[in-house]
Amino acid sequence: MGGGTVGLLSSATAPAPFPAIARAAFSTARRMNSRSSSFPAAGGCPSRKSTRLVCEVAVGSDLSPSTSEAVIGARVKVTVPLKVYHVPKVAEVDITGMEGEVKQYVALWKGKRISANLPYKVQFFVDVQGRGPVKFFAHLKEDEFEYL
Repeated sequence: MGGGTVGLLSSATAPAPFPAIARAAFSTARRMNSRSSSFPAAGGCPSRKSTRLVCEVAVGSDLSPSTSEAVIGARVKVTVPLKVYHVPKVAEVDITGMEGEVKQYVALWKGKRISANLPYKVQFFVDVQGRGPVKFFAHLKEDEFEYL
């Protein structure tokens, strides 16, 4: 696992581990309270102590936001043979050797590192007959392009 992992235990912030059992015990204590004067009027059984356990995990990211911000806006050139099929009005586009601009690094979301298979969102333009330049995006790995 990348980064640091920390587990913290807290005893007062989470719901009871078995809420249905706790509700059943509380309603039983209330029913008994109406028949017997040995229980307190509103609180249920005073000797029963509920313990709540919370496990909070903090995962640090290997890539700081400043590093990913430095990549955004960089000009790149595709170095591997790669075809895309999602450009409107074009059957397939071979983007080998095309130059584009990195628009987003998607492996960092809300300050946390996520497992994106193709983390770099790159914008390209291709000329289509009768339409002019068409903008499209492709998600790439770092080893599929080089920085210019």
